Amino acid sequence: MKQDRLDERAREILIRNDRGGYTVPNGRVYPFQWNWDSAFVSLGFATLDLDRAWREIETLFAGQWQEGFLPHIIFWHDDAGYFPGPAIWATGRNPPTSGITQPPFAASAVHALWKAGDPQRYRTNLEKLFPKILAWHRWFAQIRDPSGEGLAVIVHPWESGRDNSPEWDAPAQKIDTSAVGPYERRDTHHLDASMRPTQLDYDRYYALVQFGRSLGWNQRRIGQENPFRVVDVGTTMILQRANRDLLQLAEALGETGAANELRQRIAKAERGISWLWNEQVGAYCSRDVITGESSATVTSASFLSFYAGIRDEARDRRLLQHLERIAGRVKYLLPSLDPDDPGFDPVRYWRGPVWAVVNFLVGSGLSAAGHHSWGERIRGDTRELIGQGGMYEYFCPVTGRGVGGDDFSWTAAMWLHWARGDSPTP
Repeated sequence: MKQDRLDERAREILIRNDRGGYTVPNGRVYPFQWNWDSAFVSLGFATLDLDRAWREIETLFAGQWQEGFLPHIIFWHDDAGYFPGPAIWATGRNPPTSGITQPPFAASAVHALWKAGDPQRYRTNLEKLFPKILAWHRWFAQIRDPSGEGLAVIVHPWESGRDNSPEWDAPAQKIDTSAVGPYERRDTHHLDASMRPTQLDYDRYYALVQFGRSLGWNQRRIGQENPFRVVDVGTTMILQRANRDLLQLAEALGETGAANELRQRIAKAERGISWLWNEQVGAYCSRDVITGESSATVTSASFLSFYAGIRDEARDRRLLQHLERIAGRVKYLLPSLDPDDPGFDPVRYWRGPVWAVVNFLVGSGLSAAGHHSWGERIRGDTRELIGQGGMYEYFCPVTGRGVGGDDFSWTAAMWLHWARGDSPTP
C-alpha cells in the first residue's frame, strides 16, 4: 500500500476511534480508555492536531486516584461487551476505573509533545500535567519499589502490558483460582482464541482482580500481600526512561526540588537494574519478588535497556548477539519472545508476535545508543509489516500477517509518529 494511502488510513483510524477527548484502542474489542495506549496514541495525534494530543493525556489523568496511582483502564461509560467491566473491578471511583496500573509511558509522551510544539503556548498544559505525572512516579517509588532500588513491581500480568508473556508463567502458579467461579470472556467472541491468552491465564487474571477487590484496592497492602509480585523488566525500563524525560520537563519548568528528586531516583535505578541481569542467559529478565527467581527468558522487553539509557559494554554486546540470532530465526523483528524458546508461538498475543509500540521503544532506543543499523532494521520491519498487513494489533514475525484486532489505534499512531518512511527517529 502506498505511503499516502497508509497516512490517510492511519488518520482515519485515530479519528474513528476518538471518543471526544480519549481514544479507544479498537472499537469492538477494547471500548474504554487504556493507560499506555493513550500515551502512545497521543504521539499519533500530534502529527494531526497537537491540541488534541495534549487532551488525550489530560483526559487520562482525569482518572488518577488521589494518592497518585493511575489506573490501566478508565471506564468513561459502561459496555456489556467487555469483561471484566467496572462492576467487577468495583473500585468505587468516579469515573469508574480498574484497580491496577500499566507501564508509565505518559511522561515520555508528554516530553515528546512538549518538544513538538511552541513551549510558550503549551506551558500551561505542562504546568497542569507535571505534578500529576510526578505523583504517579512517586507512587511507583513508594508502593512498587520495596527494595528502594529504582525497580518496578507488578501485581498483575496486565500491568506489564504484555499480558501472557511466559515470564509470568512460574510466578502465576501461586495464584489460587479455586474461587473464580463461572464467567464469560468476551475477547474470544471477537477474536480467534488461538491468538489470545488461554483460559487458565484468564482464570488467574480474574482471581487477582478478586484479590485486589477483597482488600478494597488498598494499593500498599496489595503490593505486600498479593500472590503475584514480579519485578517486570519492561515496566522498570520504561519507568527509568520516563524519569529521565520527566527530569527534562522539571528543568524546563524550573522545578528544582522535583529535578533533584528525579536525579536521585534515576541514579538508584542505574545501580538497581543490575539485579535483573541474568548472566547465564545474557539478558535483562524479570524476577519473581516472592522467590527471587529470574524468568531466565529473553523477550522483546529485554532490549528496552537501550531505551532506558542503561549502558554496559559487555552486557550490550550480549544483547546485540541475541538480536542477531533472533534476526536469523524470523523474517520480521522484533518478536515478543525469543523464537528459540520452547513456548514461542508466532500468533499468540505476547508469546511471539511483533508489536509496533515495542518496536518503537526498542528501535528508537537502539538508535539513540548508537546502534543505528539495528534501530533502522526494526523500524524498516515495522514499516513493512504495517504496509503489507494493515494497522493490526500485532503481527506474525514469520509471515508478516496482521493478527488480533484490526484498525488499531496505537499501530496507526506508530505509523504516523515513527514507522513511515520520512519520520525522523527520536
